[in-house]
Amino acid sequence: MDYQIIAKRILELKNADLNLREKLIKSKQLSEGYNQEMEKLHNQNAKTLAEIIEIIGYPTIDKVGKEANEATWLIIQHSIGQPDFMRKCAAELKTAVNENKADAIHLAYLTDRIAVFEDKPQLYGTQFDWDETGKLIPNPFDDLAKVNERRKAIGLITLEEQTESIQKRALNENQTPPKDFNKQKEEMNEWRKKVGWIK
Repeated sequence: MDYQIIAKRILELKNADLNLREKLIKSKQLSEGYNQEMEKLHNQNAKTLAEIIEIIGYPTIDKVGKEANEATWLIIQHSIGQPDFMRKCAAELKTAVNENKADAIHLAYLTDRIAVFEDKPQLYGTQFDWDETGKLIPNPFDDLAKVNERRKAIGLITLEEQTESIQKRALNENQTPPKDFNKQKEEMNEWRKKVGWIK
């Protein structure tokens, strides 16, 4: 099995994702719901990655190297229209982390993202969204002290520090809150039902 070719393919998927994101930031289309072009690309990338995983198993650091392993996580993290795929990957990533073949921080981000889509509290506070006042804040989490303990255990800064950093980045990228908070929330819930996150 030529893992180098597979690693190269995974990096191509990641680069296509990041290039599109950059384009949407420049055209100020990133904050208005889930962009259709981006959704299509995320679903295509998930399909290709699923085929790769079918052949080689989870692309761990020892197989594809650190960079492609990180790119794998990014593709999974963005596969939000594929709940079953994300959950399956989270289980495989957990095994890889336990075997020291993947990064525990990646698992924390993926675990939180799944929790947010399932309407469950985050364990690490890695996922953020706009509130009704137009402020970018962490999605609901269980307990601040516990969240910060878990974050520290895997080498993350405190949630307070992360919040400040995320808010600065959004400002630098000219991200803005949705024009109609309730409408966007409604649309998001409809979308989550459609793809199968919630009933």
